[in-house]
Amino acid sequence: MIKGIKNSNIYIENKGIIKSTITFDNEKISFKEEDGEYLTLDDQYIVLPGFIDEHIHGCNNHDAMDGNIEDIKIIASSLVQEGVTSFLATTMTMDNPSILKALTSIKDYIELDNNAGAKVLGIHLEGPFISPLHAGAQDKKNIVKFDKDLFSSYLKASNNHIKEVTLAYEENQNGMVEYLVNNNIVASIGHTDCTSSLLKKGIEEGITCSTHTYNAMRGIHHREIGTVGQVMLNDNVNCELICDLHHVSLDAIKLLFKNKGKDKIILISDSMRAKYLSEGNYTLGGLPVIVKDGTARLHDGTLAGSILQLNNALKNIQKPLNLTIEEASDLVSKNPSRNLHLDHLIGSINEGKYADLTIVDKDFNVYMTIVHGKIYYTNPNFKRL
Repeated sequence: MIKGIKNSNIYIENKGIIKSTITFDNEKISFKEEDGEYLTLDDQYIVLPGFIDEHIHGCNNHDAMDGNIEDIKIIASSLVQEGVTSFLATTMTMDNPSILKALTSIKDYIELDNNAGAKVLGIHLEGPFISPLHAGAQDKKNIVKFDKDLFSSYLKASNNHIKEVTLAYEENQNGMVEYLVNNNIVASIGHTDCTSSLLKKGIEEGITCSTHTYNAMRGIHHREIGTVGQVMLNDNVNCELICDLHHVSLDAIKLLFKNKGKDKIILISDSMRAKYLSEGNYTLGGLPVIVKDGTARLHDGTLAGSILQLNNALKNIQKPLNLTIEEASDLVSKNPSRNLHLDHLIGSINEGKYADLTIVDKDFNVYMTIVHGKIYYTNPNFKRL
């Protein structure tokens, strides 16, 4: 096991990419050099903070809703190849027994293992408290209104590992946002037909995030700017964004960046079980999905998650948006860590934070992924000095 990384290009918080040395000390970062083996990198490589995917359903033919520890373990061990060092296992709007089983299995993995690769930070509950008008690839028959007893059963099954919840505010104005805030859970507007004025009220109550912005939500009209318009205008909302260039056009991505600024946007994969696999027939949330030509769709053509790798999301937008490597990196590290209130632990490279690191080249090809100071992935083409 290496002791750290020496005299290499490292993106240090508040300093940018500089020649630096970092030491791994009890899974965390130290700037004090110690005895031991250090990795020195060629100048083509850049050490970035580990990528955080706060919205991912699955990959490698496994899904967070499959309900077994082994499924979460395989997802965690697979994601490191794209530079992901931590993630929220994301559920779907399925029947209640399936949701409870999934929550229990994710909880069990977090508490009994969580050492297969990327760390599971917790759970993103996507539904069932959403709008049937914008269900997307969620099964409408399982949509319900918020109920404290029901949600309490979710918290119990997950042992309070639910960290973010997607909701349609217009369908759940019965104290749901206040309940989430009181339980330190991020309230995210999504799968919603919420008007701008109503959403403004929800944001005042505590909504701080927008789930896969633009997708499955009320769009902009010049007389009623809808959900999309309000999340663009409101500085209190962070915006998730799927940058596979299928879910959202490049011009729409540019529009969001111009309105929100770089520090309020979070790139996500929203990937489903077909990621890393060939085209064909799969399922998502119990519904049949066809994967073809880089997209995952229901039989009626509705987009059903993605097969996007997070480093490819960076490749897709960095140059078209004229982002620096540091600015692009923040979209998958610093910004999601702040959204989840974990920026004191992860999301940047600084003293005392976890040694979660992704080593890339200038084109965001991933060459090594380090989680809590341990190497979990090395690209076969990685060249040591």
